[in-house]
Amino acid sequence: MLVLLAACSSKQEPAPSGQPAASAPAAAQAPAESAAPSEPSAAEPATETTATETPTETISETDDGGQETIAANTPSTTQPSLRLGGPAATPPTSSQFREGSNYSRLVPAQPTSVPPGKVEVVEVFWYGCGHCFALDPAIESWRGKGKPGYVEFVRVPAMWNDTTRMHARLYYTAELLGKLEALHTPIFREINVGGNQLNTVDKITAFFREHGVGSDEFQKAFSSFSVESKLQRADFLNRRYRIESVPTVIVNGKYKTDVGMAGGEPQLFSLIGELAASEHGG
Repeated sequence: MLVLLAACSSKQEPAPSGQPAASAPAAAQAPAESAAPSEPSAAEPATETTATETPTETISETDDGGQETIAANTPSTTQPSLRLGGPAATPPTSSQFREGSNYSRLVPAQPTSVPPGKVEVVEVFWYGCGHCFALDPAIESWRGKGKPGYVEFVRVPAMWNDTTRMHARLYYTAELLGKLEALHTPIFREINVGGNQLNTVDKITAFFREHGVGSDEFQKAFSSFSVESKLQRADFLNRRYRIESVPTVIVNGKYKTDVGMAGGEPQLFSLIGELAASEHGG
């Protein structure tokens, strides 16, 4: 059976305001010289602190000694407190998954923000991506019941352009207001089913008002220093991970994969489990 693969990226144009997003959005390529592996279409199972705390460590873009220079027109960031991952562990030997085919190694290893003994699993996503929307129920199920206790799951929003940055600000605003758990899925549905792109301050203000957040409370959070700091961190990580499409999964700052590379949605979670277990020493 032929399976069509697709992914969302920065060149994908948002659907016109007021029009529902297509059930299987077309693939598009990110602002990179080559396209990332893509994921199955949405018609199939999806295949793709506060800022006032004093940082204990900072990281420059050249701490790894070999990271490429960020373009001069890329927004500068004040780097957060992050822990650089150690040398990549020997990846698991599996008859099912192969490095270079089902996942790639990030060289050098990238920062993580979890305590010792924990393994960080990051999903880089975009609320406007139909494939992220289709994968999200499985992510939520795995996050709630499937992941080992030593795994800490983190979402990082895509930061390619004005639309993704607006949705990233929306995400961190909901988090700051303590509304993220309640609103994460409704935000996805509002954009991908309801056709409300939530791409202006007025639209987002109205959405939060409908969910019990007053305009003044919303505006204070939306323009807060805490949200700005989180956006800077997300931008930093997007560039360090060299994100080309979403959804993309990063395991402990060392391995990068997606649904298409893994071979399907169930395989993605099996692969995450193997890589995380290897990083944990199991």
